[in-house]
Amino acid sequence: MSRPGTGFDPRSDPIMSTALFTYALRLGDDLLILSHRLGEWCGHGPVLEEDIALANRALDHIGEARNLYDYAVKVEGKGRTEDDLAYLRAERQFVNTKLVEQPNGDYAHTIVRSFLFDAYHLPLAEALTRSSDAQIAAIAAKAVKEAQYHLKHSSDWLIRFGDGTEESHRRAQEALDALWTYTGELFVQDDVHEAMVKAGIAPDLSTIKQAFDATVDRVLAEATLKRPADGYMMSGGRQGKHSEHLGFLLAEMQYLQRAYPGAEW
Repeated sequence: MSRPGTGFDPRSDPIMSTALFTYALRLGDDLLILSHRLGEWCGHGPVLEEDIALANRALDHIGEARNLYDYAVKVEGKGRTEDDLAYLRAERQFVNTKLVEQPNGDYAHTIVRSFLFDAYHLPLAEALTRSSDAQIAAIAAKAVKEAQYHLKHSSDWLIRFGDGTEESHRRAQEALDALWTYTGELFVQDDVHEAMVKAGIAPDLSTIKQAFDATVDRVLAEATLKRPADGYMMSGGRQGKHSEHLGFLLAEMQYLQRAYPGAEW
């Protein structure tokens, strides 16, 4: 990837502008949907400190998603807003990975889901700070410090669960076994991503996969958890084909805006 430049002019190439819009949308959708899942713990955390920690983390994700959505609508140039992208799109128009839309389950399940995303998100954010697109690079630079904390938080808890009691170890391993099938989609490079790589906007995901594998292997070893074997991997989220869980999530998240269109506080 090249050093950050002056930013991509969406008017210069309609095909590239569509690819860039889709790419920014994918990054933003991952963060928005995961933030909603984490926000569901507010008032229900296992301890007060964790209740607050997950709420703060959800806000971090929303902040990054807003920046990406704001840039996406400018690239698109159709007069939409970040709120339109969050609240007025249907299920098939969301392009997040299936991993982030999975239900919270117990706290071990939530931590494992977060850890798997964090192990991918941190090296991606670090790589995107070198994007040829100045706006993408700036958004990533702001997110890196938060992503470092997120990975530390989820790693510490996963180690605590895995190397804790027999019950906590069992729950963590079961969550890891159940969620592993969703990790493959994080590293799929389709035409949109290839266009971003060619333009120097996004990194080759094979390098992100190497960093992900190193982090996963290190943390799982300390947690005394077994890495699941790579088998069938779920996909389709990037093309708008989701699990049954996303529709229910959106029904809750989008209810106010759909019930009272244009409502403002």
